[in-house]
Amino acid sequence: MNKHTTIDKSTGEKKCSCFKRCGGCQLDKAYAQQIEWKQAKADRMLSRFCRPQQIITMDDPYNYRNKVQTVYKVNSSKRIVSGVYQSSTHSMVITDDCFLEDIRAQQIVATLKELMADFRILPYNEESDQGLLKHTLIRTSQTTGEVMLVLVTATPIFPAKKNFVKAITEKHPYITTIIQNVNKGRVPLTLGDRDIIMYGKGYITDELCGCKFRISPHSFYQVNPEQTEKLYSKAVSCAELKKGDKVIDAYCGTGTIGLIAAKSGADVAGVELNAEAVKDAVSNAKLNKLDNIRFYNEDAGEFMTKLAQAGESCDAVFLDPPRAGTTEEFVEALGKLRPEKIVYVSCKIETLERDLKLLAKIGYKAQLIQPVDMFPHTTGIENVVLLKRKMISLTPNRTPDKKGDKKIERKGKTSHR
Repeated sequence: MNKHTTIDKSTGEKKCSCFKRCGGCQLDKAYAQQIEWKQAKADRMLSRFCRPQQIITMDDPYNYRNKVQTVYKVNSSKRIVSGVYQSSTHSMVITDDCFLEDIRAQQIVATLKELMADFRILPYNEESDQGLLKHTLIRTSQTTGEVMLVLVTATPIFPAKKNFVKAITEKHPYITTIIQNVNKGRVPLTLGDRDIIMYGKGYITDELCGCKFRISPHSFYQVNPEQTEKLYSKAVSCAELKKGDKVIDAYCGTGTIGLIAAKSGADVAGVELNAEAVKDAVSNAKLNKLDNIRFYNEDAGEFMTKLAQAGESCDAVFLDPPRAGTTEEFVEALGKLRPEKIVYVSCKIETLERDLKLLAKIGYKAQLIQPVDMFPHTTGIENVVLLKRKMISLTPNRTPDKKGDKKIERKGKTSHR
């Protein structure tokens, strides 16, 4: 076993000897110091809009990742070893005990290496284009206990498939489904278009904020379940939705935020460009027996622009964009639709800062900023931001009647201070 995790005797916290070589973690500090660093960064970058709340932390900031990707190779001693790619490279860092990964996933990987040797299954070699197993993807659910194993292979031929499945499930009976994904491309850590179900249903189910979600090999789903529950609960609660409110869930993915919002009784429209994600979202709505949510395979900005042109209104818009943030076109569409509230869920603070400036220009002011530590030991900070439309004063012109009460003319409208 290639063990790299030790316990720091002075703090009682875990340390990893792969820190400088791997790149999966960026903060080699005690957890309390990580939180201080992240809070300071949030305060420094976002206080101009609204003072951030105290960051929401994890009780136990280890082994939280419910999605684990592992690569394999044959070492100089002709033994199969496993690990991860060094950040932004194809250079493999050999490790068996990453302290970010779900422990069940690590146990499965250890067994897989033994079975690969027994069944003479070779890891895929990029340089020679030889071998079968490119990588594995393991997804787990803490709430249902279900576990998915995805074997990503270079070809659809899998020797002794039934015996292999029997061996791995006997050793790990908590595995509920096994899928072979065929990827003939050369890009590492990607999935191909073809899935072959070897065992089980081909998906797992997770529960989040009172909703059930079906997760396939290709589904986007947050990797830290404990913190995701806190993140989405905060996002939906701060919107203070009422039954019948009209809500748009932009960048809705598989419908997580929209479905949680729909449980409040709001009428929700989820909008997403990825057609496969929309299919998952529709399935999730049926799974939760919710008929007050609809999903649209469209660009969210264009969708809102069409609503505004048709004279439609909206009470709240949720947006959870990728790390690149939203676009000027999307913000322009928000300006046309003019929802009362916007709830922005951000996974990158730098693009959030940029986008809050754009939203301010169309009349929205941040009322609440809640940082969440979604990814301990990394520099990432997730944030929930509640914005409300600024009220435009409709007070008629009047003659100043107090000392210092000056009339100010601005572009055709009059206000007082």
